[in-house]
Amino acid sequence: MNQSTRAILVINAGSSSIKAAVFGDGRELARAEAEVSTDHSAALSQVMAALEGLGHGLRTVSAVGHRVVHGGADLSKSARITPELRAQVAACIPLAPLHNPHHLTAIDWITRAAPDLPQCASFDTAFHATIPEVATRFALPEGPSTQGLRRYGFHGISFAALVDALPRQTGQPLPHRLLAFHLGNGASICAIRAGRSVATTMGYSPNAGLTMGTRSGDIDPAAVLELARRIGIDAAARLLTHDSGLKGLSGLSADMRTLTTSTTPGAKFAVQHFCYWAARHAGSMIAAMGGVDAIAFTGGIGENAGGIRAEILDNLGWAEDVPVLIVPAQEEAFIAREAARLIEGPSDAK
Repeated sequence: MNQSTRAILVINAGSSSIKAAVFGDGRELARAEAEVSTDHSAALSQVMAALEGLGHGLRTVSAVGHRVVHGGADLSKSARITPELRAQVAACIPLAPLHNPHHLTAIDWITRAAPDLPQCASFDTAFHATIPEVATRFALPEGPSTQGLRRYGFHGISFAALVDALPRQTGQPLPHRLLAFHLGNGASICAIRAGRSVATTMGYSPNAGLTMGTRSGDIDPAAVLELARRIGIDAAARLLTHDSGLKGLSGLSADMRTLTTSTTPGAKFAVQHFCYWAARHAGSMIAAMGGVDAIAFTGGIGENAGGIRAEILDNLGWAEDVPVLIVPAQEEAFIAREAARLIEGPSDAK
């Protein structure tokens, strides 16, 4: 099949930006992105105009693949977008109010612009559908007030792409017990046994687990309640999501590159906190797998910050001596392959 019929457009509609890339002929063909200044539809129009100018408009692609953050408990694998699936994504808005509405805006924009163009969705929660209930359920009673309150896990597209790519990268079978770090502005760890997620550090929201760029990571629920009493629920939510983590600890920046070159005590402590909690949570993930056969790093920090990797591994010095691998993030190419698989069989996107 020729390039034009196999090309796949991948859209990542985030809270503050729209990113899009076209894949085909075994490679990335074009990329465009725009910051959201007024609304997501306007930003997507800008992105699509840029791709059109590069010769990769909607008429040149055979399908569109979307990153969708939350698929809830039911959407456990990539799927063609139908009215029914769109309704399921919309039903998950309360679980991801900062993400799913923007994904729907992109889906609807494409539907209006090219009604006959197949669209597919890949879910950040889907890879974690294999986690056992004992690891996903909070110790809360069942009832209407607790419905939907459970651990879901995120960064699933990144971890699924890593599982897909690692054997090709190494020429060896996937390690049976793989400790996978996705480290970036958002950060999480996944315990992957026999290619399946059995535990992960993010939970009901992407705020749980590790120290992150601006997210607090794990915090005592009583401390969250006290914070809400002091400054109100909305202000507490903003503080925990946008003003905590590396940014809050350092008083300087959420960017690890800035912090690792700074000599301020706050910056040094923030880096130490990030590495300490990454290693501490890694211990929990190793326990969930019953050991570890290899460690893999991906994401912007995971791939590029050798000093951070070294400190985390030093903190894990008690663990077994296992191979350490660096796997370039391939989320968008994975989404393209999934979309191609759903509409026409295996894709050549790498």
